[in-house]
Amino acid sequence: MSHSLLVVHVQVHVKQEHVDAFHQATLANARESVKEPGIARFDVLQDAEDPTRFVLVEAYRTPQAPAAHKETAHYLTWRDTVAPMMSEPRTSRKFVNRFPEDAGW
Repeated sequence: MSHSLLVVHVQVHVKQEHVDAFHQATLANARESVKEPGIARFDVLQDAEDPTRFVLVEAYRTPQAPAAHKETAHYLTWRDTVAPMMSEPRTSRKFVNRFPEDAGW
């Protein structure tokens, strides 16, 4: 059984007036991110009760993939575009996949 994916949950709190623009910029980044060979998934979730809160769920295939992702043009564009839209700095937590097996991603 292979359980080696690094899964990162990124918590983002967006200013109310920027929710739609943040959503669009994040979707553009996600669509390009899933094309990277080191990314197994890149999910964008919006809180059902507070639409100013988002969670990005990023599943990386290798330990080097997060650093490679942060060097891509689409990530750099996203980072610079959304920085002024945030109510507070984004935070993240790292997890190791336990189920399903990595091939299930």
